[in-house]
Amino acid sequence: MFIVGVTGGIGSGKTTVSRYLEDKGLVVLDADRISGEVTAAGGSAVEEVAEVFGPSSVDIDGAMNRKYMSDIVFHDRMKLDLLSSIVHKHVFFEMEKKIEEETSKNTKCLILDVPIPVQRFVDMSDQVWVVTCDTATRISRLLDRGLSYEEAQRRIAMQLSDEEYSDLADFVIDNSGRLEQTYARVDELIKTQLVERGIRV
Repeated sequence: MFIVGVTGGIGSGKTTVSRYLEDKGLVVLDADRISGEVTAAGGSAVEEVAEVFGPSSVDIDGAMNRKYMSDIVFHDRMKLDLLSSIVHKHVFFEMEKKIEEETSKNTKCLILDVPIPVQRFVDMSDQVWVVTCDTATRISRLLDRGLSYEEAQRRIAMQLSDEEYSDLADFVIDNSGRLEQTYARVDELIKTQLVERGIRV
């Protein structure tokens, strides 16, 4: 099975690219979706988060208290890294189970949609496609999501720079322009990197 890792910073359009690949019929494992599952009530990561960050990190329903944790980690890089390490461990465990399931189904290609390209993600991927976008557009998208300008800047600053993301890339998808241009670039990669490997898309 050929595994493509798709990654990019917040507001870059990584999810847009992954959804386009999913619409093309490819199987996508969304780390954000899995993260939501492992930090929901009864999720595998909740107990460990509570042990490290205290009882206030869990809400009344038994899920990770996202508002509380966001207020903490997006002002403290060490705490963000600590939370990420906990959640990533559980996310990748679930991802590996799903990869095994898809392998047993003889799936030819799998897309891993992961926002933070930790080494384990890179090691799991045969190729890494990085989605980039200019900072002004990223901030505009985050403002549309309801974040303040200062919070949008802070979240971008807490992540890898575009240069650091690009250093990990086998291929870069620039999502700064029109959506049609982004889709054209993805279609080009589908043709040259997947179809030419015999993967039907």
